Amino acid sequence: MVMRLICCLLLISAMPSWAVTQLQASVDKNPVLAGEFFMLNISADDTIKNDQPDTSVLLKDFVVGRTSVSTRTNIINGSISKETTWSIKLMTRTAGDYTIPAFSVAGVSSAPIALKVAERSKDAQQNNDIFIKASLSSDSLFVQEAGLYTVKLYLAKELLDGNLSAPAMPDAQLSQIGKQTENYELVDGKRYLVITREYLVQPQKSGSYTIQAPTFQGRIRQDYRQLDVSALGDNVDIEIKPIPSDYQGAWLPSELVNLDEQWQPADDTVEVGTPITRTLTLTALGITKEQLPDIELPEIKGIRSYPDEKENNHLVRDGRVISQQTASYALLPQMPGTYTLPEVSVPWYNTKINRISYATLPARTITVIPSSASTPAAVAAQPLTPSQNVTTDTAAIGYQATPINQYPLWLIIVSVIGYLLWFITLILWWRSQSQRSLMQAKPTVTHSDSSISLDELKKHAKSNNVSAFYQALNRYAMHLTKQSSGAIDKLEQLADNAQLSQHIAKLRAALYSPNDTDVDLMAIVGMLEEQRKVQNKSQQAVLKGLYK
Repeated sequence: MVMRLICCLLLISAMPSWAVTQLQASVDKNPVLAGEFFMLNISADDTIKNDQPDTSVLLKDFVVGRTSVSTRTNIINGSISKETTWSIKLMTRTAGDYTIPAFSVAGVSSAPIALKVAERSKDAQQNNDIFIKASLSSDSLFVQEAGLYTVKLYLAKELLDGNLSAPAMPDAQLSQIGKQTENYELVDGKRYLVITREYLVQPQKSGSYTIQAPTFQGRIRQDYRQLDVSALGDNVDIEIKPIPSDYQGAWLPSELVNLDEQWQPADDTVEVGTPITRTLTLTALGITKEQLPDIELPEIKGIRSYPDEKENNHLVRDGRVISQQTASYALLPQMPGTYTLPEVSVPWYNTKINRISYATLPARTITVIPSSASTPAAVAAQPLTPSQNVTTDTAAIGYQATPINQYPLWLIIVSVIGYLLWFITLILWWRSQSQRSLMQAKPTVTHSDSSISLDELKKHAKSNNVSAFYQALNRYAMHLTKQSSGAIDKLEQLADNAQLSQHIAKLRAALYSPNDTDVDLMAIVGMLEEQRKVQNKSQQAVLKGLYK
């Protein structure tokens, strides 16, 4: 065993010390066609692990594809040879004479290669089994205006695998829109599979630019064989125009900008406490959703505004980029009156007529009337004239109203005497009730209309009917505060309960929000019941003090 180890060491020490002595560069075809991929091979006569040729110099004249590395060791008649090879896929976009520069690895350099690139025939391109078409929606754009760049890859053979690169343009942002689509087209009687990709082009600087077309390299199946194929699209020249020097404000270049609104309900007359949903829609062509400005509405005294989340989207239709912003606001009138919502205006630059334009919504006037729930109480509180009394009474029993001067005199006298007797009886009854309450040792608290209102609130809370609950809460607040407008706000002030105010704010927000809003209606009822118990205890304490 020891002898074998000694022999191995002797053999290793007797082996020559390998080092790179030669570096060769070659191509698999010369000349080549423009838009055709070819292989550059760089070989060293040793195993190389920590060093490799610098291929960045190729980027100036060539499209550089993937690079693969392979090593090989040969032993022939006791002679050992080693080799490391770097294989790089290259392609040129235009015809001409090129020079592949020399490379250096481990201190050894290769010789440069003269390469001739021939022009590819346009007719041959159309008849090929694979080719690329590229187009731009407009040959000129303003800075930050969005253009649509479309790439179509045509394949007449079965595709096994491949890679389609992205287009490139200096001083611009290019991003793919959505996923690629696949369909079939007939070109000169030949059926092709067409793979389509769409890119959003947003230039950031003015000047003349060129969009470099994407390249494709892959493998197809032909007659039970696998063939390597490649294709190159045509470059597109584009002129980028600067922002006009006299333009002020947020830069919004577009062919068309429109501002629209929707109201729910659509009527211009609403009651106090009735939520109004106002939805604004801003639509623009030729810009991205990130460029859409935020629309801010001014505050209107007497109307509370609750904004919802804004939603921005964009899509491509008929070769144009369309962006849209949708913003919803809930308007909650607090007091009766007439309110004018001011005009809304969004400035933008019209790229068709080259001047500033405005997307506007005209001012709108709405009328807020008292809540219908307060109408009976308000009518009862108003004094009625004799003619009104007669009209109301006769209408209630189904007779037509008759002027007073048509009634007989004796009937009027009897009516007056009857009203006097009823009034005297009411006074006597009130005195007897007062005396009876003074004779009792402990006061009794009767259920008021507030308890009935609380029962109604409980019913709506159990059914989770937010709208009906809010209307019932408004009636309950009007009964307690004796106010026909802003009753809920007054109720919050009297309660002086921060948690109650927070729950009511959530309730108001839930009236208009399209999303599910978590509102604890039973919590509101519980706080109102607790408030009523405290008030009843306070009243009982005052009454007990009167009898001491």
